[in-house]
Amino acid sequence: MKITAAQVNELRQKTGAGMMDCKKALVEAEGDFDKAIEILRKKGQKIAEKRADRDSSEGAVIAKVNDAANKGVIVSLNCETDFVAKNDDFVKLAHDFAEIALNSNSMEEFLAADFNGISVQEKLTEQTGVIGEKIEIGAFKTLEAPFIGSYIHGNKIGALVGLSKSFDGAAEVAKNLSMQVASMGATTLSYKDFDPAFVASETEARIAAIEKDNEELKRLGKPLKNVPSYISRAQLTDEVIAKAEADIKEELKAEGKPEQIWDKIVPGKLERFIADNTTLDQEKCLLDQNFIMDEKKSVAEYVADQGDVSVVGFERVSLA
Repeated sequence: MKITAAQVNELRQKTGAGMMDCKKALVEAEGDFDKAIEILRKKGQKIAEKRADRDSSEGAVIAKVNDAANKGVIVSLNCETDFVAKNDDFVKLAHDFAEIALNSNSMEEFLAADFNGISVQEKLTEQTGVIGEKIEIGAFKTLEAPFIGSYIHGNKIGALVGLSKSFDGAAEVAKNLSMQVASMGATTLSYKDFDPAFVASETEARIAAIEKDNEELKRLGKPLKNVPSYISRAQLTDEVIAKAEADIKEELKAEGKPEQIWDKIVPGKLERFIADNTTLDQEKCLLDQNFIMDEKKSVAEYVADQGDVSVVGFERVSLA
């Protein structure tokens, strides 16, 4: 039977497959539209099986927020090449998936959710056949909070931040904090969340790495890096701080600095001691990082400036 251009176009609109693939499927299905769709899906399954072991590290990261439900979601739709990741249809598909993800509470529920009569998982398989690359959901993260803000950087990095309440200016604050998360890659809210065993292990590893670097720097005749005694505020007990202050005063005394000016010098030196001995917090803890929009403040200080509000959680997804 004769397959018309209108039939081919309708199938293309329905599946996103190429014109020639649609025509071949319709010919094979003898004009049966549903059968042609099934033929294309089976083709997608075969391609998916062949490409199952491929690396799908490119893609698009999308964040969506449902204000009415106090819920946000970040989804990454992964593919094999940057060429596909930048395609408008691919990015639109990622947005469509993210909208569906807003109503799902787990990856399993999301993959089983309806996408125009088929499941999300079936749509992924179908698109693998259409595009010819491995297409999969690389990340699915949700966040619930009284107020949620989001930020996406170049479709490669996405972040959500939840605040304890909504208020005038909450959207700007939540977006600024989401930018902080996206940019600086925090993994936990505060140093108070660290397991003591992790801090101890990380301290040993970091000190060893610096000492090794210093061996090479010494050989080259270059200035050595400071070797900290600690790496987290969790280790800086009252006794540690008191000793550091006493050591600073002893140092000032040895330098012959007049005692009457110590009060002007000690706070700055103590602040530097804390900064030098909290590198883990500054890398991993959102509230303990320097605020990227005003590095004179910590993120905790920026949040405190907003009044009676707190950060209750955050999520981050990155393909970069």
